[in-house]
Amino acid sequence: MKDECLICGAPLIYLETGEKMTCAICGEKETGRSRCENGHYVCNECHMAGLDSIAALCLASSSTDPVEIMQSMMALPFCHMHGPEHHVMVGSALLAAFRNAGGKIDLPKALAEMMKRGRQVPGGACGYWGACGAGLSSGMFVSIISSSSPLSVEPFSLCHQMTARSLAAIGEIGGPCCCKRDSYLSLLSAIDFVAEHFDIQMQKPEIVCRHASQNNQCIGKRCPFSRAEKQPSSPEGRRRRIAVLTPAEAEKAAH
Repeated sequence: MKDECLICGAPLIYLETGEKMTCAICGEKETGRSRCENGHYVCNECHMAGLDSIAALCLASSSTDPVEIMQSMMALPFCHMHGPEHHVMVGSALLAAFRNAGGKIDLPKALAEMMKRGRQVPGGACGYWGACGAGLSSGMFVSIISSSSPLSVEPFSLCHQMTARSLAAIGEIGGPCCCKRDSYLSLLSAIDFVAEHFDIQMQKPEIVCRHASQNNQCIGKRCPFSRAEKQPSSPEGRRRRIAVLTPAEAEKAAH
């Protein structure tokens, strides 16, 4: 089933201007820019319900591959095809992999800060702000690990450079948006950036997306992670690709 409205499954409509709407789950009234064709609106908080579970996942992980960690998050019930949960997930996966690769951070404290910051970026920021939340999340990650503030010098520069690199990669592909594709692009950009500026080597897998069947707006072969464009080149490459499959697919691919 394509992942659209959380209430009825109908396609979503994105509005040019915000309107006062009532969340179909919690009843909260707020200004929103998207609803389904049947009029259902789900607020950001309800869309991200269950997001707190990612902290436990990150703390328990020993992986230095942020894509693998992100894929584990994507397999959890709270994660939808698209949604503002990705604005927290990207930075959280990077924080965990960075710590596991030797980065000196207080991971519980860093994850709590990532949660606070990422939650502030609403769904649809990619199209309405010109700044995808997944790309912003990678900048938040660098801001946290470098202790950046509005008055810092080098950390201020680094977190802006990180966001710019992720957004450039996202913008080069173009729309329509895909939270999975933009998250992967941001993760790969951050892996290279951290190696260059922090001398920490996180694992960088070759990614083959397995979410196309849930995405009404999938761009197919234009996506750099399109299944049609990727073929296993070696046993090692095949093992790395298993990290971005769903749990059921991973078990099948391993045999």
